[in-house]
Amino acid sequence: MPAPLIKICGLTTPAAIDAAIAARADYIGLVSFPRSPRHLSPADAAALGARAAGRAKVVGLFVDPADSLLAELVAAAKLDVIQLHGEEDPARVSAVRAMFGLPVWKALPVATKADVERAAAFTGAADLVLFDAKAPKDAAMPGGLGLVFDWTLLAAHKAPLAWGLAGGLSPANVAEAVRMTKAPLVDVSSGVESAPGIKDAALIAEFCKATRSV
Repeated sequence: MPAPLIKICGLTTPAAIDAAIAARADYIGLVSFPRSPRHLSPADAAALGARAAGRAKVVGLFVDPADSLLAELVAAAKLDVIQLHGEEDPARVSAVRAMFGLPVWKALPVATKADVERAAAFTGAADLVLFDAKAPKDAAMPGGLGLVFDWTLLAAHKAPLAWGLAGGLSPANVAEAVRMTKAPLVDVSSGVESAPGIKDAALIAEFCKATRSV
């Protein structure tokens, strides 16, 4: 089994971009969601996207975004991928994909086997589904909360489309997560932070090394 692809999400500084690239992350994630401590203005996203260009793929993360916001960030940060992390249904995901001509990833909150099975509905609409831990009902954000779901739900997953694993991953548990799920992509945010929104270069390096150790 080849080593999983790695996405470091919620990067907010040039130093964090450089740390992710030095650790050979495949994707860097830029968040556009005002309630997140990792939220970026279009100008900041543009600067960080330019810094990563040609060295890692740039993913823009949005939660139920308007078309105008997507258009602004796609142009400003020169996004390679759009990640939708809200209540978007397959029709909306398909429409975004057609509108911008970019790969679209859809995050799906998971607590039960039925949540995993929802992925099939996005076949032909999303390019990849990202299984993430389901946030509590009163949570201000749909992800980036450091929550883990039961990885055995993915142990026998026969994917109709590409997928990745998120939700509470860290340098301490990512190797086990990959062994249990055979995830082809892993996505981390809070697990490589020293405080909410503050990435730690050493933790990023440890996470990438642990992911490739399996």
